[in-house]
Amino acid sequence: MIKSAITVSLVPEAKGGPFVFWDGLEDCFQHAADLGFDAVEIFAPGPDAVDRDQLHGLVEKHKLAVAAVGTGAGMVKHGLSFPDSDAGKRSAAVDFAKQMIDFGAEFSAPAIIGSMQGRWGGATDKATAVGYLGEALNELGNYAETKNVALIYEPLNRYETNLLNKLSDAAEFVDSLESKNIRLLADLFHMNIEETDVAKSITDNAKHIGHIHFVDSNRQAAGFGHTDFDAVAKAIQSIGFEGYLSAEVCPIPDSQATAKQTIEVIKRLFA
Repeated sequence: MIKSAITVSLVPEAKGGPFVFWDGLEDCFQHAADLGFDAVEIFAPGPDAVDRDQLHGLVEKHKLAVAAVGTGAGMVKHGLSFPDSDAGKRSAAVDFAKQMIDFGAEFSAPAIIGSMQGRWGGATDKATAVGYLGEALNELGNYAETKNVALIYEPLNRYETNLLNKLSDAAEFVDSLESKNIRLLADLFHMNIEETDVAKSITDNAKHIGHIHFVDSNRQAAGFGHTDFDAVAKAIQSIGFEGYLSAEVCPIPDSQATAKQTIEVIKRLFA
């Protein structure tokens, strides 16, 4: 069964980014429960930034799950990425991601690798950077498997990374890796930029997709841009997707309106 999730950011350095709620876990869980979401996706500064007891309490109180945890603060807040030319920083990036995997696994939630995939350039050419990324994903995918969760890798658009941009390229890449515990995140915003046909890309790469960022072409809530959500919904249903449709969305005009619009579209399309 398809499930819905809403995002919350606890990272001040990411202010203005595509996260619906910004006023803490309690505020987000309350709104998510009131609107009928199934889960919350958490973007945290680090593994120790969240009070685990509080989060367990919120999960139990509101009968919601943790859909996933983002690792992007490793880049945004700490300047860490896997293709860094400095071996020490590459090691620190992997260690940070492992700690985020530990955090998520406590709530049966996968960790998402997005911004930390970094870029190639300077002292690191593309082949070397992709090699470093592969090494990191292999290690992290295997590590996540020991914690009984998947690792989620998100191809980003060309303005955010110059490594892998299309879902098909990312699928081919993860197929080449030793770890078989890596799933792809299909982010409809990034796909709107990179894919010729978003719906077809979803069906073509069905076996790899483990998480979906449900967002419109302009990074606003579904229905506020020009994405053909009827076609996208048919594609998602046709592949038997049973993961989360998570709103990684800019809160325009505000958080409450964005969350309400998202859940209404999900309920209409997937009733």
